[in-house]
Amino acid sequence: MKYQESETVELKMDHSESIPKDIIAFANTDGGTIYIGIRDNGEVNGVVSPDRMIQRIANAVRDTIRPDVTMFVHYDTEDTGNAQLVRITVSRGTGRPYYMAEKGMIPSGVFVRQGTASAPATEAAIRQMIKDTDGDSYEDRRSLQQDLNFSYATDAFLKRGLELGRTQMITMGMLTNEGIYTDLALLLSDQCPHIIKAAAFSGTDQAVFQDRREFSGSLLKQIDDAYAFLEMRNEKAATFEGIRRIDHPAYPEAALREALLNAVVHRDYSYSASTLINCYPDRIEFISAGGLVQGFTLEDVLMGLSICRNPKLASVFYRLNLIEAYGTGLKKIADSYIEYAPAVLFQTSGKVFKTTLPRLPWTGKETVSRRDHNEDRILSALTGTNTITRTEVEHLTGLSTSSAVRLLKRMVEQGDLIVTGGGKSTRYRRFSR
Repeated sequence: MKYQESETVELKMDHSESIPKDIIAFANTDGGTIYIGIRDNGEVNGVVSPDRMIQRIANAVRDTIRPDVTMFVHYDTEDTGNAQLVRITVSRGTGRPYYMAEKGMIPSGVFVRQGTASAPATEAAIRQMIKDTDGDSYEDRRSLQQDLNFSYATDAFLKRGLELGRTQMITMGMLTNEGIYTDLALLLSDQCPHIIKAAAFSGTDQAVFQDRREFSGSLLKQIDDAYAFLEMRNEKAATFEGIRRIDHPAYPEAALREALLNAVVHRDYSYSASTLINCYPDRIEFISAGGLVQGFTLEDVLMGLSICRNPKLASVFYRLNLIEAYGTGLKKIADSYIEYAPAVLFQTSGKVFKTTLPRLPWTGKETVSRRDHNEDRILSALTGTNTITRTEVEHLTGLSTSSAVRLLKRMVEQGDLIVTGGGKSTRYRRFSR
């Protein structure tokens, strides 16, 4: 038999440190065979102790290649009549990309077969192998970067009485059973490559900057930093009833919080574009990469349909009490504006989702809103000794439960209503001055 190197055949005179690299290349490409005991020119010399050679190579493969490729590697001997050869048959693996453990999933650690050589794979080829193996879900894919730290995330979990160890990471999908970090872990790590860019402008366009910020690190840190920035932009006006001061924020706090969380939790992280927050004198815009999940419309979501591009990331946020339930964010944003004249605006395309929160108009005396009308309706219904429940207020005004609760709380604070009873028996009656 004539032996010759090719895209699927590698010849080795003796044991070589490069054999694991060749096994990786075959497993990452279309498989192949390595013969030991043959020179590059095809001359057969043989191996003195094939069994010992096989054991040595098998140990090296087990110790140096990740993930485990042993089920795709078969060892045997071939007798040419004049000499014995070691034959290593490698099949295309199902856990690609395979890589040298000491290098990781970077070009210097991942190899593919090109002609008669085992060459480093490009980053694009590595990403494609990960996608082919792990599927289209970004958060489930193995991270190209494995040298990760979780100082901010660990502290965030501890503040809520939770642990963030190996067991928890596996349960949440941050770590595979083989100890490989996923892209979900990358998002929560201190090394997260995605950032939030925030800017404030002096006019209604982007001609003149007032302030620029970039928030990096763990997504949990970015959310904290970005919300602190938004709080600074959320100026409060005040009115007085007697000696009591009543503050009126420029934007509903619930809307700011939910718009920020929605932009972070639901964005498509397979794009490298940054999440944007643009603050203008009359509005704040939240722009994130990735439109709605394919097949769903904005109307579907606003009607309460729960669809999540990153369910495991959302689950982490749920554990940390950052979100209450899936699919409620946009409704909460809309509800927080239901009492006011300006309407929140949601826009989407195939690649972008944008939320625009209008600044609440403030005349110096009162907020332009529908709340006076709702207050008048409630007070008109409360003649004499009549009382009213929160459910009855919802029916009377058409407000959601959360908006009705806020309206009743405000009317109590203003001194218009008095609370009687408690729990399910809570009722409200008009305060007689």
